[in-house]
Amino acid sequence: MTAPIASNARPTLPQPGPRVPRRHYGVLRNAGLAWLRVSGWRIEGEIPDLARAVVAVAPHSSNWDFVHAVAAVFALGLRVSFIGKHTLFRGPFGRFMAWLGGIPVDRARPDGVVEAVLARFAAGGPLWFGVAPEGTRREGAPFKSGFYRVAQAASVPIVPVYLDYRRRVIGILAPCAPTLPVEEGVAAIRERLLAHGARR
Repeated sequence: MTAPIASNARPTLPQPGPRVPRRHYGVLRNAGLAWLRVSGWRIEGEIPDLARAVVAVAPHSSNWDFVHAVAAVFALGLRVSFIGKHTLFRGPFGRFMAWLGGIPVDRARPDGVVEAVLARFAAGGPLWFGVAPEGTRREGAPFKSGFYRVAQAASVPIVPVYLDYRRRVIGILAPCAPTLPVEEGVAAIRERLLAHGARR
């Protein structure tokens, strides 16, 4: 993690449109705003006014990626679903995970992740699904294809989001339709994120 930059200024945030899934986080929104302010991170780009989308976030080479991304979600008041190991959805903590938007999956099943997310899209209603395409914190790892296959099967656009650690920026790029063959589409998303600063 880069050293925090203390600031009293309230972060300037892009405003979600009426179709974007929203959630009232209460004190967690204040915590997200405080983290962005203290750490010096900011959000660039416009939030596309979409009810359903796959949000591809890169890079994923540190546990801090999750901290910065969740702070942004809380601060913006977005409702973004994500996958989690099924054992985390037990007891009181499991209810909290479900409230946050978690989708339980059994990662021992080869296609369990794709199936679980497609089932959630098939249920209808607004849904943003956030995923780190690298699927590992190993730096320079290739993108896995699951996020693209989900977007194609669910007929929803992909919203690329990058984390630029040098500038402390979370950047939101314009959405794109998953119309290319899977391997070509995954490579195109990866190149687009790298070109716009997805780096540590």
